[in-house]
Amino acid sequence: MLPNHLLLEEPIRMASILEPSKPTFFPALTKIVGTLGPNSRSVEIISACLEAGMSVARFDFSWGDTDFHQETLENLRIAIKSTKKLCAVMLDTVGPELQVVNKTQCPISLEAENVVVLTPDQDKDATPKLLPINFSGLAKAVQKGDTIFIGQYLFTGSETTSVWLEVTEVIGEDVVCLIKNSAILAGSMYTLHVSQIRIDQPTLTDLDKEVIRTWGVRNNIDFLSLSYTRHAEDVLQAREFLSKLGDLNQTQIFAKIENVEGLNHFDDILQEADGIILARGNLGIDVPPEKVFLFQKAAVHKCNMAGKPAVVTRVVDSMTDNLRPTRAEATDVANIVLDGSDAILLGAETLRGLYPVDTISIVGKICAEAEKVFNQDLYFKRAVKYIGEPMTHLESIASSAVRAAIKVKASVIICFTSSGRAARLISKYRPTMPVLSVVIPRVKTNQLRWTFSGAYEARQSLIVRGLFPMLADPRHPVRMFLFKKTF
Repeated sequence: MLPNHLLLEEPIRMASILEPSKPTFFPALTKIVGTLGPNSRSVEIISACLEAGMSVARFDFSWGDTDFHQETLENLRIAIKSTKKLCAVMLDTVGPELQVVNKTQCPISLEAENVVVLTPDQDKDATPKLLPINFSGLAKAVQKGDTIFIGQYLFTGSETTSVWLEVTEVIGEDVVCLIKNSAILAGSMYTLHVSQIRIDQPTLTDLDKEVIRTWGVRNNIDFLSLSYTRHAEDVLQAREFLSKLGDLNQTQIFAKIENVEGLNHFDDILQEADGIILARGNLGIDVPPEKVFLFQKAAVHKCNMAGKPAVVTRVVDSMTDNLRPTRAEATDVANIVLDGSDAILLGAETLRGLYPVDTISIVGKICAEAEKVFNQDLYFKRAVKYIGEPMTHLESIASSAVRAAIKVKASVIICFTSSGRAARLISKYRPTMPVLSVVIPRVKTNQLRWTFSGAYEARQSLIVRGLFPMLADPRHPVRMFLFKKTF
């Protein structure tokens, strides 16, 4: 074990827990995905987010237009150059997301025990008694007694910003609901979620395809977050679509599991996806509260054993408006790390939160502390047992490298790779030290010109636990000292 690595099973002097952590050259091994938006789109704020530990920037197209997101991305590029911190780009699709449309943008006050009607007629104004929605098939999908949740930017858990409705009657295309708690909905658009009901809409919508075809292609996105993934076929269709868009055939697809349907087909989805995002906001509505942690632990374990990144969302919601997380949230972040997650995704906390930089910094510090007590020995044994024998040659080399590095108390593991696969396999065994993934560019030609590849592979390492990519300089293939620093 590294000198600063502890095991909770070993005797620990309680006073030592309060001692300040020693500064380290590398940030936390667990990566942080930050969502950029109104409160986190200036060059100054983005630069501070990168310095604080953000390694992937998420662009959520469930709100805002392409011009808005393009301007934010240009600011990100300026920040990357000024800080010399590499950052990957993730495009998050809208998918079959149901929304309440408020054209007037006036706050809507909903009182408990009153009745409100959900209508597909978007020409009508939103009022406390009538809420227009963007889906005409809701009346056919629900029945009396079903539960519906509405809130701005998913659900914060606060009873003042989200509302719980119970379906009492269906009249034509309108759905009549009883309001279960008082709330004020502010803004132009709010997400609507129907608990455990299938919505008959494509996972990759025409709007999503247009955004990918234009904004995605223009900016060579590294990751596609496929919202509301429900079947493995959803991933296959998205991959087929990307394969026809030039360099986007290299884009990795992360399946976003947001409802029971996706949960039921999790194993098949995992097999086809490059990674998994556990969207606990919507899952927390679909799944009973006492079952959420079970799914999280099981899903992360399956991702770990498959060697695919697991990303967990909704960790410090209270920091949207507060400078410090709650005790429960801080513990939740630590448990996510101890479960084996690769990355933590911050949504509203950085998109519209008041303290985006502080949020990233605090989450990173909690991750770093949790990593010190991660039981790598137990994890390693479970992983080796799961793989079984005989191992593939690459699997054997990766696991042996991790075990050897730990035994000799190495400070770092250096891995040379062209595709990134070898580095990801090393990360699969969760070494306690950082892994420098040195990506060797490959020469490609389309018969008209020669180009070097490797940038995609380097940036896509930024969502994998413990990997810190470096892109070798193709002009000096022999002098391996000359690398472009990218972490």
